[in-house]
Amino acid sequence: MDNFGLYVILTRPAVGHVAAAEIAVRCGVRMLQLREKELSDSELLRATREVRAVTRGTQTRFIVNDRPDIALLAEADGVHVGQEDLPAAGVRKIVGDRMIVGLSTHSIAQATEAQALPGIDYIGFGPVYPTTTKAVPDPVVGTERLREVVGFSRLPVVAIGGIFPENLPAVVAAGARNLCLVRHLMEPDDPAEVERRIRAVQQLFA
Repeated sequence: MDNFGLYVILTRPAVGHVAAAEIAVRCGVRMLQLREKELSDSELLRATREVRAVTRGTQTRFIVNDRPDIALLAEADGVHVGQEDLPAAGVRKIVGDRMIVGLSTHSIAQATEAQALPGIDYIGFGPVYPTTTKAVPDPVVGTERLREVVGFSRLPVVAIGGIFPENLPAVVAAGARNLCLVRHLMEPDDPAEVERRIRAVQQLFA
């Protein structure tokens, strides 16, 4: 799998899931994930299908967080799992060969182990900086560990966690070619501002 630049994660977007997905598609975002841990199964499936309707037939690949079952029901492009979710190899058996499978890693050891796991297409690595998007954040990894993982990983590495415009240059300088800003993109309630922010980050990969 090639590097893809900005990875957008939909987590309680102020503009709503559909509007945020439409903006991502319009901006040519190549990877879009729905991560909503507090929705009921029926609410999550409905939101997933709504986002999938927006991304279907576009260059934006749609990833569902944690739930291979929901990903299959909504005919998503892939699923992303964490260290405490179903094992990645098991997820691959569930979704088959056609789906993308991503795995979160939070240490050098986890990132190293991921290299040998069958069926993994990319890894997330972080949090690079302190973050409040998770109820129980993992320990901060920092840019030096990020640089190390990018250096040895055979898989695309998505830098994530506490990334904002002010520290973005340091993340890119550490070698990141794929990265995610969550709060920075999800907080604005003006669709035009969300689009402006996405395009500003994309300029780094132009």
